[in-house]
Amino acid sequence: MSIDSTLDTPLRLTVAICTWNRCASLQQTLEGFTRIDVPAGVDWELLVVNNNCTDATDDVIRRFEHRLPVRRAAEPTPGLSHARNRAVAESHGDYIIWTDDDVTVVPGWLSAYVAAFRSRPQAAIFGGPIRPTFEGTPPEWLTRIYPTIAGVYAACDLGPEVVPFHQWATPWGANYALRRREQVANLYDPELGYRPGRLIGWEETEVIRALLASGAEGWWVPDAALQHHVPPARQTTKYLRSHFYNRGRYYGSRWTEDDRPQPFMFGRPRWMWRKAITSELRYRIRRVASTPEIWIEDLIKASETWGILNGYRRVEAS
Repeated sequence: MSIDSTLDTPLRLTVAICTWNRCASLQQTLEGFTRIDVPAGVDWELLVVNNNCTDATDDVIRRFEHRLPVRRAAEPTPGLSHARNRAVAESHGDYIIWTDDDVTVVPGWLSAYVAAFRSRPQAAIFGGPIRPTFEGTPPEWLTRIYPTIAGVYAACDLGPEVVPFHQWATPWGANYALRRREQVANLYDPELGYRPGRLIGWEETEVIRALLASGAEGWWVPDAALQHHVPPARQTTKYLRSHFYNRGRYYGSRWTEDDRPQPFMFGRPRWMWRKAITSELRYRIRRVASTPEIWIEDLIKASETWGILNGYRRVEAS
């Protein structure tokens, strides 16, 4: 079925949520969907992918079957990319709108996407604002450094105007949409995506950037906003260290070596070890002796460098 800008042709949409053992959060998210506005001429489904959950996820989904057009799919292989690819295979929509199991959408969220799809039928990529909301009172140090690390909590805001995406301004995983024909041709890398014991994301970023590089058009949808809930467990330096360490693992796995000879130690360039150790010592000293605005930079550098060391794979000469 072709998509047209009139209401004569129904617009088929799949809203996809991938979840793993967060049934309480999922229930809050689905409750928010019961309050959204659904525009005329839209046939939509809410597809929830159970990614090998061992909690009450299926019970939560069943509670909403008479309140939402919700449908369950199962993906037994752990990992967000596996779950995303399952959602693509199971989807019925002309567009797939991606969100998470720990968000609350604004009532006009779906309407804003529909308006964008209809006004720009040539585009393949869309995305909207993500606004973190912290449960409880965040620690004072976190409040002070929040502008520096807002991205850790998926904060995404490109402003109040409709603007085009480019390689360094793209939507993020909790709030974006892809036209199905491009999505089917560009699945998610199973080596990326959160899974137990390996919290490396960026699977959606690689897909979106590849599409933009191929010439696909993408647009910011400022009215398609949602709130991303941040529990107390993520309001700690331990969580920040984990996030930046895993970002470093991603960078390390994508590292491109140059042709200059360099000394190696334990299969990694020696300079990486030196940078990791000095950054770690600097962080530990400044964590005690300086302000959050100063030591956060050392936390980021130390954590990322250890991650790069872990993710780095030397390219052996053939």
